[in-house]
Amino acid sequence: MIGAGEIRRIVFGCGNFGGLGSSPALRGRGDDRERALALLDHARNLGFTRFDTANTYGGGFSETVLGEWLGRQDSAFRARIEVATKVGNPIGCPDGERPLSRAQVARHLDESLRRLGLDRIALYYLHEFDRSTALEETLEALGRALETGKIASFGVSNATLGDLQTVLRLATGPLAAAFTHVQNGFNRLETGDLEGVIPLAHERGVRYVAFSPLAGGLLSGKYQLDRPPPPGARLDVAPALYEHLLNPATFEAIADLQSHAAVHGWSLPGAALRFVLDTPGVDSLIVAPRSLEQFEAYAIGA
Repeated sequence: MIGAGEIRRIVFGCGNFGGLGSSPALRGRGDDRERALALLDHARNLGFTRFDTANTYGGGFSETVLGEWLGRQDSAFRARIEVATKVGNPIGCPDGERPLSRAQVARHLDESLRRLGLDRIALYYLHEFDRSTALEETLEALGRALETGKIASFGVSNATLGDLQTVLRLATGPLAAAFTHVQNGFNRLETGDLEGVIPLAHERGVRYVAFSPLAGGLLSGKYQLDRPPPPGARLDVAPALYEHLLNPATFEAIADLQSHAAVHGWSLPGAALRFVLDTPGVDSLIVAPRSLEQFEAYAIGA
């Protein structure tokens, strides 16, 4: 269902390496080094060329293991891939500092380059907006990184419509041309960006990347209303992230999607990914499979 020609629209997410996202409480609950390397090898074999991580995923482990894997790859492959990482998650900021201050951006950028083993990051995201730092200061830091060749482009994540409008207004000159991506949560159950962010990004030539296309696994079909989640599943270890979706309307929507999938002979997660990819204005989506079997369930490379 997602053939070789569409792999360019699928980004391999490394957010489960060493933990589940950035949370210190969930470090050690994600993929260990051996599994992470095996998943990356499989992703390459399927034709993936876009990889997404962050400086705080697994407390830095995600960047480190991705960097180890990149160091094993041939130069031709390294030359044609896109590696994205992020800065600005408050978890990675020392007490008393501001996550997206000029100094913190410079410091974390250098640390990410070191862990990834890269001279330049293709796509550098502001992970979250730092309301304590003037955006002008953060953009100045990104402009400096662009001038020195440490980044090739930048994007924003977890952005509201107002955030996107402000960045578009303040990023001028070379920085305006370098503002290429917005990465937000979007899936069959969470479609708020249809009302503003996606249309504006499309209008201004900013590529929209959807994370959490399976809504934390709800669209995988493994959960049922009023029943405990499987042990170790994301809703088991991090329920607070998805409590707002645990209601009858969500499971009615899942049943509708399941029926749609059955008509087409698709898996439920495959249909969920198809929904995102077929949404006008969506450039690509991020998947983070934790086993080779999940690649197959998503119908990637089929």
